[in-house]
Amino acid sequence: MTQPPHDEPTASSPEQLREHVEQTRQEFGETVENLAAKTDVKARAQEKATVLKEQAGAQAAELTGQVKVKAVEAAHLVQDKLPDPVKDSATAAAGQVKAKAGQAGQVWQDKAPEPVRAKAQQGVEVARDNRTLLIVAGSVAVAAWLLLRRRGRRYL
Repeated sequence: MTQPPHDEPTASSPEQLREHVEQTRQEFGETVENLAAKTDVKARAQEKATVLKEQAGAQAAELTGQVKVKAVEAAHLVQDKLPDPVKDSATAAAGQVKAKAGQAGQVWQDKAPEPVRAKAQQGVEVARDNRTLLIVAGSVAVAAWLLLRRRGRRYL
């Protein structure tokens, strides 16, 4: 038979022996649960995926905020650098575009079916809410297109 460990006192009564056995069972059960949790690869992968998803969401929100701030700064910088005649021309052009858009919008309201108008309105609201992000994304797309076009010319 095995000897009891030297650091544990030996039981002097049957009641102490029962308590010791129950405590050992609890410790053994906890150890088995811990080992089972460590070997449950699927659950651990899901936990890790959840943590990574939350971190990615937080990072995306932070980067989106930074992009919006930079886009606003860039817009102000461009506006400050424009000469007055260009600003005046742009204001006049914007007025004309606004008038034409109003006319087109009226035609649209008169001729489009209600479900189509409702979906279009939702799209307009989303675009207005994310205006800066759309401008930045469009600018990046144009810059990428120009770079790819420029690289294509080099190889011709």
